[in-house]
Amino acid sequence: MHIMEGFLPLEWALFWYLLSAPFVIWGMLGVKKLVGNDPRQKILLAVSGAFIFVLSSLKLPSVTGSSSHPTGTGMAAILYGPAIAAFLASIVLLFQAVLLAHGGITTLGADIFSMGIAGPLVAWAIFKATGPLKLHWTVRVFLAALFSDWVTYLVTSLQLALAYPGASLLASFFTFATVFALTQVPLAIAEGVLFVVFFDFLLRSKPKAISSLIGEDMLANAAPAKAHESGGGAKHAPETK
Repeated sequence: MHIMEGFLPLEWALFWYLLSAPFVIWGMLGVKKLVGNDPRQKILLAVSGAFIFVLSSLKLPSVTGSSSHPTGTGMAAILYGPAIAAFLASIVLLFQAVLLAHGGITTLGADIFSMGIAGPLVAWAIFKATGPLKLHWTVRVFLAALFSDWVTYLVTSLQLALAYPGASLLASFFTFATVFALTQVPLAIAEGVLFVVFFDFLLRSKPKAISSLIGEDMLANAAPAKAHESGGGAKHAPETK
């Protein structure tokens, strides 16, 4: 992720732009509708975007032409769905390309697809799919963040392999993915833990708002663990408007 400027051949740069554009437009319309229905969502949207920006700015050198770092997009995907997460990620990636030289303009479409579309889609799918299993929310959030991160880098490995297949596309993919794994496996685990801590903060600060966004009673989900810790009757701090 954060494929550097000019690293992708023009045809592949254009391909990923065209593939990412519909998702970004869908997310932009989703944000407009969300804020139109409830202007108070602007604050939480800004927090979700800032979370992506901060985490994805902490990059480590990895495969030639790319880098390893947390992604931060799983949180927006859990709260708002993959489309809005894609829109927020596209804004973050554009600012990083222009202001921080992380990634580039020609590779922006590819970066959006891996970090802003593929990763959030997996995070959202895992969080929703694990709901009926009655797992505690901490496990669900951790798994969503973990696999969102890993999938982002698998897609980046595929993008690089497609651009530079060498003698074999499959061999090129495994080469890129193996080098990424050295830094990305531990980074993804750390990101999962950080997601749980940050989500706990959000849930304690605005329990009703978070539960409403996700579409399930997160307080009831957390109640058994709280009751076990305190002997029952756990209380949450009142939500501030």
